[in-house]
Amino acid sequence: MSLSSRRHAASGTPSSLRAWWAQRTPASGAAVMATGIVSVGLSLTGYELLSRIWLAAASVFWLGLAAEFLTRLLRDRTRWATEAATPGALTSVAATTVLGTRFAMLGWVTLAEALLALAAVLWPVLIVTVVRNWGQRMPGAVFLGCVATQGLSVLAAVLAGTLATAWLAHAALVLFGLGLVLYGIAVPRFDPRQVVEGPGDQWIAGGALAISALAGAKLLAADSARLYLWNDDDRGVLRLATVALLILDLLWYVVLVVAEVVRPRLGYDTRRWATVFPLGMTAAATLSVAAAVDTGWLRHPGEALLWIAVAAWLGVAAGALTTAGEALKSRAPR
Repeated sequence: MSLSSRRHAASGTPSSLRAWWAQRTPASGAAVMATGIVSVGLSLTGYELLSRIWLAAASVFWLGLAAEFLTRLLRDRTRWATEAATPGALTSVAATTVLGTRFAMLGWVTLAEALLALAAVLWPVLIVTVVRNWGQRMPGAVFLGCVATQGLSVLAAVLAGTLATAWLAHAALVLFGLGLVLYGIAVPRFDPRQVVEGPGDQWIAGGALAISALAGAKLLAADSARLYLWNDDDRGVLRLATVALLILDLLWYVVLVVAEVVRPRLGYDTRRWATVFPLGMTAAATLSVAAAVDTGWLRHPGEALLWIAVAAWLGVAAGALTTAGEALKSRAPR
């Protein structure tokens, strides 16, 4: 290649990168969700430095996707409206709440509150649009309605405990119940063949239960002598529901693992981020439920599940980088 050709290729690289990035779909938000929840899990197990590295990556991903979201809203309203009707659009809400939860754990309350407010503004617009367009025999993304709603519940409950704000805890409880309703509505719409055929997002069927269990654990943890949110009966029901949700999630986990072994689906697909998220969320939920119901032995399987999620994240990230590199090469001027 001549010097002038090399310069031309180099000058074309930024435009190639922009063109590649512009092809991101709303479902790409699952990468933020997966990265953010791994950061949460690492923090819960005391690996704070690693947790902050994953948090930095999640923040960069989120900023990039937020910029693209805003660009499409302002410059390509037709495309934005079309994508807003797809289940993947709800990853923007879920990703924002996961990131906010991690910031709240760091004590960055103002930033966490801002992210909660943003997610709360996006949620009603997107949830109504998405649910209206639900069909039959849908992929695992149909459970994102539950995930986004429970994400709001988790972040609200964490902030309620931090700020000792009763109304926020009660709002989180309402969202917790609504998330379970949305899960129940989604179940008959989920195509069961996706368990053995899905490209990755079939795992959200279990991930939605995991984030529901996490919401229950955070609601239990939000209670204190300052708030006295739940009486003994309320606490008993919430505790039972939280444990039951975790058990159901773990059962889904086993079913999905067996399905992956029976019918391996190798190769990178962007929907594999929707596999990593439930893996990480199951670990975080197990660790949080262990603390909330004072069951210390659960920490050991929780930590084991976390390292499985970390390994899956690394594998999917490697696939994403390889695919991105190949895409950029194919777009570069020759």
